[in-house]
Amino acid sequence: MSKTAILVESLGKRYIIGHKKQDRYISLRDTIADTAKSLSNRVLTGFRKSISNEEIEEFWALKDVSFEINQGERVGIIGRNGSGKSTLLKILSRITEPTKGRISIKGRVASLLEVGTGFHPELTGRENIYLNGAILGMSKAEIKKKFDEIVAFSEVEKFLDTPVKRYSSGMYVRLAFAVAAHLEPEILIVDEVLAVGDAQFQKKCLGKMEEVGKQGRTVLFVSHTMAAISNLCQRVIWLNKGQLEMEGQTSDVVAKYLSNQSNVTYEWHNYEKLSLENEAKITYAKVVASGNNLGGIVSFDEDFSIEIEYEITTKLEDAVVFIRLTDALGTVVLTTWDTDKTNSRGKVRHPGKYSCVCKIPGFLLKPGYYSVTIGVNIPNVRGLDRHDNIIGFEISTLGFNLSQGRLGVITPLLDWQVGLRNS
Repeated sequence: MSKTAILVESLGKRYIIGHKKQDRYISLRDTIADTAKSLSNRVLTGFRKSISNEEIEEFWALKDVSFEINQGERVGIIGRNGSGKSTLLKILSRITEPTKGRISIKGRVASLLEVGTGFHPELTGRENIYLNGAILGMSKAEIKKKFDEIVAFSEVEKFLDTPVKRYSSGMYVRLAFAVAAHLEPEILIVDEVLAVGDAQFQKKCLGKMEEVGKQGRTVLFVSHTMAAISNLCQRVIWLNKGQLEMEGQTSDVVAKYLSNQSNVTYEWHNYEKLSLENEAKITYAKVVASGNNLGGIVSFDEDFSIEIEYEITTKLEDAVVFIRLTDALGTVVLTTWDTDKTNSRGKVRHPGKYSCVCKIPGFLLKPGYYSVTIGVNIPNVRGLDRHDNIIGFEISTLGFNLSQGRLGVITPLLDWQVGLRNS
């Protein structure tokens, strides 16, 4: 009989969000008057909530979530951005405390929630392997026994004695996953961070997680890639707006989730304030059909565009804006950069606000649902800002000749030259 590895009961996580009431010009007189009003209000109310320029709002990232995971199960956690997946994993990893409810975990937990989780940037790769092992409660002898396997899997042997602060994001992930998977935790928790690695490494990681599960250890895997979820996980938990939407067998939950994806918005705003630490930020994105009609449904034979607005805070050289289209099963259909035809690689982008439009021709994508990932990065160096599956659209069968039997991920109409050849 299976033993319970993770028990979650009525779990909730609340955040307090402040909103500015106005962005008008404020004079010195206004500032003095507001300060005096705030101080007097605090005195009169015993330092309770003061009259200020902010409105306070409660936001429940998770609300009344309950489920049970047995030892040795490989469980996928899916949901749109903002559904509470990362918050749940942070609570399970004891990084943050829940507001209400309780969790019970039996066994050592190794988490890979973001690039460099658990790494000290000033220490070398070698030193961080021993540090992570010690955090998991392993002896030096146990870590040393697994050391060669970790290094071989991560493929960073050449840089093992280099401080990890000098690692690229891909190298970070390689080493971090190798450590988390090989130091024999009873429970392995992996977030979407594997998307940073290349396709070959992702496949390697999925194989390792399957192997870990078969050894009787528990795996929790968060991904937007339904193909990876379907191949790895025996069971799936679907979160929607912080609540448990559905849980059950992988095929049932994934099918229901995909059928629901047509409701994904075709327009997205990023209202988060841009800090000085951010070098770039995507602020807006939308899908625009022909005739400038906003909408998430595009005819198969219709041209359409993806419009993007972004902001840069510092001078950047060799940066690119990219778009990645993914089909309903999580297969990457294409990736395109805003430098594809402009020969602008290596040029400097100065601080300011930018906009760009990517035109996608008709007769290219097969009917079905597609999600769009957008980001800014410096190729082979580092990512600056990235948002997975923030907008989506559906290619309808209008204009698609089903009788032609066109097989393939894409269905472009290509130019052919046909002529009679004289013998």
